[in-house]
Amino acid sequence: EVQLVESGGNSVQAGESLRLSCLVSGYTYSAYTMGWFRQAPGAERESVAAIDSDGLTTYADSVKGRFTISVDDAKNTLYLEMNTLKPEDTAMYYCAIDRRIIAIHLPAYEYNYRGQGTQVTVSS
Repeated sequence: EVQLVESGGNSVQAGESLRLSCLVSGYTYSAYTMGWFRQAPGAERESVAAIDSDGLTTYADSVKGRFTISVDDAKNTLYLEMNTLKPEDTAMYYCAIDRRIIAIHLPAYEYNYRGQGTQVTVSS
C-alpha cells in the first residue's frame, strides 16, 4: 500500500520560509512523478510543483522563483522549500505521486496517490 505523509506545515509571517516534507512508503517502482498541490478554503486546487525521476521539474507561475521542489531518493522523501512566503500561499498542502510518464504534464491533484495534507498559514 502506497502511503504519503506530509510534515513541516506551520504558521509564519509574510517573508519567512518553510520546508515541507513528504515521506513515501510502499511505492515499489523506480520511475515516478511526485508533486505538491494546495487548496485554500473556498478556492480551487492548485498544482504547485512537480518533479520526475529524471529530474525534470515544473512550477506554477505563482511560486516560480520562490519555491523549490526536490527529492531525496535514499530517504524516500519529497521536499518543498518555500521562501518569501505571502499570505496568498496560505492553504493545505498535499503531496502526491504517480507512476505515469505523462504525469509531469498533469496537475499534481490528479496523481494516483496523495497524502492527508499539512497546513501552511502566512500572516501579513
